[in-house]
Order: sequence, then C-alpha cells, then structure tokens
Amino acid sequence: MKLIDLTHMIQSQLTVYPGDSEMELIQTKNLMTDGYCNHQLTINMHTGTHIDGPMHLIDSDQYLCDFPLESFIGRGTLLNVSGMNRIDYKDEYEHLINEGTILILYTGHSIYFRQEKYFTEYPTLTKEFAELVVRKKIKMIGLDTPSPDKFPFEIHKYLFDNQVLIAENLVNVDQLLNLKSFEIIALPLLIKTDSAIARIVARTD
Repeated sequence: MKLIDLTHMIQSQLTVYPGDSEMELIQTKNLMTDGYCNHQLTINMHTGTHIDGPMHLIDSDQYLCDFPLESFIGRGTLLNVSGMNRIDYKDEYEHLINEGTILILYTGHSIYFRQEKYFTEYPTLTKEFAELVVRKKIKMIGLDTPSPDKFPFEIHKYLFDNQVLIAENLVNVDQLLNLKSFEIIALPLLIKTDSAIARIVARTD
C-alpha cells in the first residue's frame, strides 16, 4: 500500500487567501520551564488544505460536520488539465470521469503556493464543466488551486446547490498522474463550521 499526502503542512506564516485573517501557531508551554509542552493554533477554516461546504456561499443550515463520513472517502478519479487557463467541458471527459467518485484536477498551479500569483492567476472551471461534475454525481472535487472560480463565485454556488463538496489547496497531485487507481481519504475536522481544514491523502495498492 502507498499513501500520498495531498495536504499542505500547517505551520507559522502559512499562506492565506487575500483578505482572510492570518493564522498563528505558537508554542505556549515549554517542557523545561512548564513541565509539559503545548501549542496553540488560531486559523481560518479556509487556510491551507481545506474542504468547503455549502454554508460557505449559499443559504444553507448544513454544517460540514453534518455530511456523512462516506462523503469524504471514496474512489478517486484524476483529470490532467495542466496548462489550461479555463477548464472547460470536453467530450473525452465523459469516459475519463467515473461516476460517483472524488474527482481530483491536476493543474500544476500548486508550485506557486507561496507566491502572490497563486491567488490571482489560477485556472477556473466553466459552468459546462461544473454541469458535467454534477451529472457524474461527483461527491467532491479536489483542486491544487485556491478556488474553482472567482467573484461572484457562481461555480462554487452551483456545486453547493448540488451537494458537491470542494477541496482546495491540494499539493503533490502530480504524484497521482501515473496511478492506475487510487482512493481518496479527505477528512475534515469534526467541527461545527461552514468549512474545515483537512488532512487529505490518496491511497493506492
């Protein structure tokens, strides 16, 4: 069995979406002086690798923790869309995207994660592609970008209206390119929020 971590490490000065509060990770107690070690984390739920739930952008009373565990674990489908500024519908995707899976898009954009252009020049999804995602009953779409769209976030809202979760800021997606099959385990914190930071891994035999 091989495990591939698709998660950015949470550490001090982790890059945040423009306008979001900065995260802070500090050591509050020291073993030598306090007799034990402890750390404190202050973080926005959309910092680093995380999963967006419907409440984030549409009128919904469904917290991310209300989704069943099955929503976060499942067979993965990888689509290589690197080099595209707009990820649009193509006929070939009809047979490349397996129904009911967790869809991971490889854009290659994660290499810019600590640069300003990561949040300004990322590729986005068209409505036609999003309609394919819904038609294929995808339960979660994972991106190595900060978002599937830009303001006014119509793709976000369309996916949420159809109960498709969105995992953002993935890393190491290139390691999935040559895999014949894999499973995605994308577990958010069990926390009563619209969205949540998550540890997301791929597992393959």
